[in-house]
Amino acid sequence: MAGHPREKVIPDEVHQNQILRELYLKELRTQKLYTQYHVNPLRKIHTVTRKPMSWHDNLEEPADARFLNLIHHAAEGPRKRYPETQTENQEVGWDLEPLINPERHDHRLNHFRVCSDITLQGLQ
Repeated sequence: MAGHPREKVIPDEVHQNQILRELYLKELRTQKLYTQYHVNPLRKIHTVTRKPMSWHDNLEEPADARFLNLIHHAAEGPRKRYPETQTENQEVGWDLEPLINPERHDHRLNHFRVCSDITLQGLQ
């Protein structure tokens, strides 16, 4: 029962050696040594990229015109790529022409800084 202390079993060295021998033989039976390696055809292979700063890798490869055109097209702004806006946020700055003609000499809309005696005295 739970309350009765058991006597400690002293491990026999011969018995321990037999157990270790059985474990060793079982490991040898189940262990497989791979000496021939092959690529698994069912697994996707990822290409290893080259170092971008190495000069010897970049000399051999010619520039692909189609790929360069694709990059330049992606770098253009949306106004050059599309004739109309694609999102509502693009509508804000799409038309660059002002709605009214800016007349620089009309003082109703243009409040330029004017130097006078009062403003010069305030700066000092």
